[in-house]
Amino acid sequence: MTAANTLRRRSATTAGVAWIHASPRAMRTHLEWAIGQAVGDALRFLWQPQPVEPGMERTEVHWSGPVGTGAAIASALAGWRDVRFEVTEDPTPGSNGMRWMHTPQLGISAQRIDAAGSLVVPEERIRGAIEAAGPDARALLAALDDAMGGAWDRELESYRHASDGSPVIALHRVG
Repeated sequence: MTAANTLRRRSATTAGVAWIHASPRAMRTHLEWAIGQAVGDALRFLWQPQPVEPGMERTEVHWSGPVGTGAAIASALAGWRDVRFEVTEDPTPGSNGMRWMHTPQLGISAQRIDAAGSLVVPEERIRGAIEAAGPDARALLAALDDAMGGAWDRELESYRHASDGSPVIALHRVG
């Protein structure tokens, strides 16, 4: 890789969304601080009750910054076990897009996404699923569902619908 490629990669910017689907109220400041550290700015979010899980709250944050900011946000949030969240990072010409999902029961899952927002399952993962399943179609379906984060999607789906119409905060990483 040349110095010009390295410089271009470092200066590439992207955008994404961080959804905190459910968090205890007492964690608000900790989560704001964690995401603020990842984007390089002090933050205050608009929190709303999470109707799917009484006593929990939710927020949605749109961010922009250098490639890798989504991973930094997901890593910062993954340390808080009781939080349900999703983070996306849009693809750029030099990098894959990503989606991270976390639930207290399942932990964290990460998938690549394309420019349309669709999951990209690597060829070796698909071939491995086919080989492991053999002639068992149900085992193949289960392995492919796992590769696409199906369990996380199913667990988060009701939380996603509850956030429709939530206020949006936009963040821009400085520097």
